[in-house]
Amino acid sequence: MNSNELLLDAFGRIHETVAAALQGADGDTLARRPAGNGNSMAWLIWHLGRVEDAQVASAAGLPQVWTSQGFAGRFNLPLPERDTGYGHSSAQVDAVRAPRDLLLEYYDAVHRQTVGFLETLADEDFDRIVDTRWNPPVTLGVRLVSIIADCLQHVGQAAYAKGLDRAQA
Repeated sequence: MNSNELLLDAFGRIHETVAAALQGADGDTLARRPAGNGNSMAWLIWHLGRVEDAQVASAAGLPQVWTSQGFAGRFNLPLPERDTGYGHSSAQVDAVRAPRDLLLEYYDAVHRQTVGFLETLADEDFDRIVDTRWNPPVTLGVRLVSIIADCLQHVGQAAYAKGLDRAQA
């Protein structure tokens, strides 16, 4: 197995877990915030999609799916178009509401773009510097692993929030 095959498997697991977490989640479940102030399922799934979308697009030199495929308009959130959710206030978390099918459609489109990019890579590509704002500068390989870690945390949180919702019902 080469490096991009390994990464394709990891991103594939995120994709499968997002679909599983969203399965059967209704609007109330998606909007409910654990303990009244935790991140909702809708926010978590939207945010992980935005993180993967923005960071992969930047590293790949591609447009973000969010804007290029019209998802920003379809979600119609009261947030700046390029917002990814970093540093959101409680009110901003509350503002992220979307139906299950739209959340899944967006993440499916992001995943397709990620897969398309990963399929073009050779092992030597992972050493390319993609972000010089850090010391040491961030390589493509490190950035992709960081995206995986972030997305897995958020989809796990979404599944946990769904379970809490069912336990309280």
